[in-house]
Amino acid sequence: MIRIPILRAGARDEFPDANTALDEPNGLLAAGGDLSPERLLDAYRHGVFPWYSEGEPILWWSPDPRMVFATDRIHVSSRLQRWLRHSRWTIRVDTVFADVMRACAAPRAGESGTWITPDMLSAYQRLHALGHAHSIEVYDADRLVGGLYGVAIGRMFFGESMFSAATNGSKVALIALCRALHEWEFPLLDAQVASPHLHTLGAFEMPRSSFLGEVVRLCAQSRAIGAWSERWPCPIASDLA
Repeated sequence: MIRIPILRAGARDEFPDANTALDEPNGLLAAGGDLSPERLLDAYRHGVFPWYSEGEPILWWSPDPRMVFATDRIHVSSRLQRWLRHSRWTIRVDTVFADVMRACAAPRAGESGTWITPDMLSAYQRLHALGHAHSIEVYDADRLVGGLYGVAIGRMFFGESMFSAATNGSKVALIALCRALHEWEFPLLDAQVASPHLHTLGAFEMPRSSFLGEVVRLCAQSRAIGAWSERWPCPIASDLA
């Protein structure tokens, strides 16, 4: 029988040390609690994120190893660079956060459900209103064709989910985000769990102990909280080539 700590909703329970998370399933740390802004921000500062399905208790995770991007080393293939040079897509930020989340929540091909539950939608929209959660939005004219969202604390960005409604949609959002984060001196982007697709874009696995040390260091660094729309440096996709 799997035994993990149970957090109380509305209480100030501290997260267990992320290094005590289970090996199987990889990274399961605790259950219960709530999705208040205070709880979510505390989770990210400890290298922990929520991931669960509708009808389950809230589950908290910190897998080992952790998938990350170095923001100055995202891989853009020669083919994608050629495509970007001729792209007329534009990139906005923090203008349709809820729409991006809903697009990320839509079932993927071959899947019947989503882990982005209505409670998660509400919780991250609260974080967005507080200036901590952000969306990158890729447009073909007025059509939203790709995007991603995540949480920024200090100089650390925690990616949550991305989507494509057209070929390259999520890639353009990710490249634009990495370029902006590098310019703003955010060295790492957390991608949570390894996948072959992320590897092709330059993501790599970092031991959890090393990742946690970086999270503590980077989250403690000062950075303005609020919408990114006024200082977004990547408005045109062709500039990313």
